[in-house]
Amino acid sequence: MSHKFSGGCDHIHSHSDNDPIDNHTCHCSVCKSVTGQDSTHVVFFNHDDVVVDHPENLKRQPFNASNPDGPLELCTCGTCGTPIMLDDKQNRIRAIVPNLMGYSANHLAATYHAFYDPSTGEPRPDDGLPIHEGLRPDFVWPAPA
Repeated sequence: MSHKFSGGCDHIHSHSDNDPIDNHTCHCSVCKSVTGQDSTHVVFFNHDDVVVDHPENLKRQPFNASNPDGPLELCTCGTCGTPIMLDDKQNRIRAIVPNLMGYSANHLAATYHAFYDPSTGEPRPDDGLPIHEGLRPDFVWPAPA
C-alpha cells in the first residue's frame, strides 16, 4: 500500500497519510549537534499521524544530551542504527528529518527558518522564507494524543 509520506530503513518503516502541522529549517544548537548539519529540515506531524510498523525494535535515546529528561527522544533502528523519527514522550508530535529518515522532501518543503540566532555568526538565510527566533509565532503545540 502506498502512503502519502513514508520513510524508515530496511527493518522499520514509518509513514503518514496526513499532512504535517509544521515544516521548518531549524538552526538550533541541538539539531546541529545531533545531525552534524549547519541547518536541519524538520517536519512535525501530529503524534498519531506517524505510524511505525515495528516500534518494539526502536532504540530510544534523549534527543537533547543537555536535557536528558526533555520531551523528545531520538528513535533509531535497533538493527542498523538508522534514525527513524523524533518521538515526543508527551504524545503531541512526531518529527521527521526527511534527508536522514528516508523521507522524500517532495511536498514537505520548509516554510520558514526556526531558532535562527545571528550571534552564532551563521549567515542570515536569504531564501526569502520568514526567519524566527523560535517556532513560527502562530504555532500551537497539539494536545497530547
